[in-house]
Amino acid sequence: SDDLYDAVRYVDRNASKLYPDESAKGDMWKRAYGSWKLQLATGPPARGGTTPFKTVPIFAYAMIDENNFGNGVGINQDTIILSLLGPHYFNTKRRVMGIGIEDMFLFSNKVTQFLPEFISGGMGLKKKPTDFSNKKGSRMPAFTIIGSSEKSLIARGGSGGIAIWTRLDKDIRPAAYGVE
Repeated sequence: SDDLYDAVRYVDRNASKLYPDESAKGDMWKRAYGSWKLQLATGPPARGGTTPFKTVPIFAYAMIDENNFGNGVGINQDTIILSLLGPHYFNTKRRVMGIGIEDMFLFSNKVTQFLPEFISGGMGLKKKPTDFSNKKGSRMPAFTIIGSSEKSLIARGGSGGIAIWTRLDKDIRPAAYGVE
């Protein structure tokens, strides 16, 4: 609804008051650790207008731990079809998480080594932040964390779209990456 969108944008615009120092931003970041199900998302904001949240019709997840960010899609939290995993680079001051993609998994099996160059290159596989900063018009995929709690995570993507996630009741990593 427009009210939800307005509320999320209000939190985003007033983040400096809600997270006034690096400690508060660090706490918000630590609350973002976990496995999340994508519930609602917008597209990029319309010029001068709002973009309503829409229910996400597939099972899509995100995972954040101390070192990595992962995401993917599946049938449910026990059957993950496609997963990506790589290091994250969190800028506490700006609340921005840059994402590197190191590996691709199909049904929790790593397939990175079998990907043809046109796929791995097109995905930016194995690129580091410096690989993006050296090219004009190229930037690392990133999210700005708007807020996090024990139950929800809200983030804005690089194009301005907003996603609302709810915490899964179990760790997604075994189903997505084949690790315990």
